[in-house]
Amino acid sequence: MNRRFLLVLLSSVSTAVLFLFLIVLFPGESGSFGLKLMGLRIKQGNNTFSALHRKLLHGTKMKEPNRLPGEKCTKADIVINQGATRPLPTGIPTYTVEIMNICVTGCDISGIHLNCGWFSSARLINPKTFRRLHYNDCLVNDGKPLINGGTVSFQYANTFLYPLSVSRVICS
Repeated sequence: MNRRFLLVLLSSVSTAVLFLFLIVLFPGESGSFGLKLMGLRIKQGNNTFSALHRKLLHGTKMKEPNRLPGEKCTKADIVINQGATRPLPTGIPTYTVEIMNICVTGCDISGIHLNCGWFSSARLINPKTFRRLHYNDCLVNDGKPLINGGTVSFQYANTFLYPLSVSRVICS
């Protein structure tokens, strides 16, 4: 073989190994630095999926809610995170939702209702987990208490992400 060819090949391989080493050594925030640098894309049939779809939920900054004296909990004690996940085989985008009870006073919260518009899903959701009662009124956990520190999660499929927010809760 040609010496020049071997030198170029060796240089390319060592650069690739160094690049991968740096990705492992310095993953960045949420371990996504390497994926963002590589811009990894997977081609499957007619669909192209980005590796960034694995970034599931986007955290929100939490602040302590203003409590009235004697108030055990507020609707601010329920945090909703949602993010895009792998689409259905038909190409319909899917989203994962996590609804968490972060009550600092140790309270269980029931009767959690969300503002949800005309929420609908191409993927079946267990109605005991989450269901739309009326326009802009969805019920979480069949109205039963979500224990302190507990989480309810589900996936839905629709062409767009539904903005979800807490409308009312019952402190248990």
